[in-house]
Amino acid sequence: MSTPTQDAAEATELRGAEVDGHKTHQVELSETASEKVSSLLQQEGRSDLRLRVAVQPGGCSGLIYQLYFDERVLDGDALRAFDGVEVVVDKMSVPYLEGAKIDFEDSISKQGFTIDNPNASGSCACGDSFH
Repeated sequence: MSTPTQDAAEATELRGAEVDGHKTHQVELSETASEKVSSLLQQEGRSDLRLRVAVQPGGCSGLIYQLYFDERVLDGDALRAFDGVEVVVDKMSVPYLEGAKIDFEDSISKQGFTIDNPNASGSCACGDSFH
């Protein structure tokens, strides 16, 4: 029988694997999101690209998310692999994205990547930026 502490530790265990020789981050990519990224990479015909997630100044609330494909791994970048998809986060963005979960929604009302970030204390009305 497990204890509540063991259950909590298992519940907070992140999906994804460390990439040898690189720092890691605590951003999580859902299965749905990793499938969508894989599909987009196949459409691009490129196997050398990674999903880069960054936080940059901008938007009504002060910070915006950037998601794009990148072939580079820069000094200080942190990497994790999810079902064959590598997610890279620059060293300045790591603290802002600690524990963030990236998902992909495809419904009649919305299509696109979503980021659930426990570090965001608020966001603007349009939802494109946070602080």
